[in-house]
Amino acid sequence: MKPLPVRSDVRVRILDGALQLLADHGVSHLTQPRVSKAAGVRQSHLTYYFPTRADLLLAVARHSMELLASPLLEQIQHGQLQRDQLPAVIAQALTDRRRMRVMLGVIAAADEDAQVREALRELIAVIRSRLTALLQALGLPGEPAHVALLHTFIVGAAVLHHARADERAHREAQDAVKFVFSLLPRLQELPSQPPASAQSDCERPQ
Repeated sequence: MKPLPVRSDVRVRILDGALQLLADHGVSHLTQPRVSKAAGVRQSHLTYYFPTRADLLLAVARHSMELLASPLLEQIQHGQLQRDQLPAVIAQALTDRRRMRVMLGVIAAADEDAQVREALRELIAVIRSRLTALLQALGLPGEPAHVALLHTFIVGAAVLHHARADERAHREAQDAVKFVFSLLPRLQELPSQPPASAQSDCERPQ
């Protein structure tokens, strides 16, 4: 994750500053004074846009996701990114330990706050919609079950890489991403929904 450019929009400047701070130092450094200083804004401006730390965490997580997904979709639409290049992009994203700190901060906050947990569910839905758009734009299967499988793999691989933080983990993540993407076209031959026996109780018809 490269240093972010300074922008004029106050809300975006706050998000850029908070993202860089969180990525570089972790969630413990995400305090109002530090974020205000990193963004070059008054603390009152920060609390106007993001009244609570949880609000800021979730906004930063979504901002981080959009910074990755939006350019990729544009590149695909302009023919600048091909299907065989996507695994390398995904591998680079999930092995960026600074990006992982952002999501771990949100997950930790959700564990303690029901409102954050509900907002995280909404964020996951947004992430999966962007992932669906990426896959479909490249002619890959984008059924909900397929996207959920890929999203679960990406998060799990990112957590394992973040925890181990060595060259072996980096190579393993890259190889695993390539392997999973090689399987994606074959998913079109499988049912788009899991069998009834594999559904959770809340998913089964009442």
